Amino acid sequence: MVSGLDEEQSFNIDDLFIENRNNFIEKSKGFIYSTTSKICKRHLSWENDEELSIALTSFNVACDKYDKTKGNFYGFSKIIIKNSLIDFFRKNATCPSLMFSNNEFNIDYIDEKNSITNFEIQIENEFRVDEINLFSKELLKYKINFDSLINLSPSHKDTRNNLLNVAFLSSREESILRHLRTKKRLPTKEIIILTASNRKLIEKWRIYIISLILIITNPEYVYLKSYLDIKEGDINE
Repeated sequence: MVSGLDEEQSFNIDDLFIENRNNFIEKSKGFIYSTTSKICKRHLSWENDEELSIALTSFNVACDKYDKTKGNFYGFSKIIIKNSLIDFFRKNATCPSLMFSNNEFNIDYIDEKNSITNFEIQIENEFRVDEINLFSKELLKYKINFDSLINLSPSHKDTRNNLLNVAFLSSREESILRHLRTKKRLPTKEIIILTASNRKLIEKWRIYIISLILIITNPEYVYLKSYLDIKEGDINE
């Protein structure tokens, strides 16, 4: 039986205070379990599976490290849990396995490096698919289709770098983000003043700029940031 909610619950940053932490973690066990089970692709037991202990510890680490600049708390904690489990899989690439031989039980050590590597690749591919699906749904709120975004992206490297810089600067301005999220469009005039860009550039690449800002400001878009070579330090500078 999994205690706690299976999905994300309402979040109050006061829950992270030490005096509230144990109760918050207990209420979040369902979220921790479902996140870990999805990564491991099997049912787990709190009593027997080390992966859940690692995830529980990682969730506590997420509570320590979280602040509002990191966006959605549950998205942030999923990243911490996932990274800790992948490290665990890598460190345990060679593990004891029970083998049947001549009708007797023997404990042998099997080099599972290749299978672990394949598992990591599979997990990362699934996370990429989930991330793209999540991004596609968010784009639809802005009446942007993911497929059309691919066709509307600049091919010239200098243009891409210029637009990425525009998106970085815009993502640091709360008034721009608030306008974008509430009205679902760019505050063109404010961005022009902020970035010293010309109106033609901003209007021509409006969809691409919106997409970049969404990626930059959402902590769950780990692989999309990696694809754009966006690092956390770049975002928070």
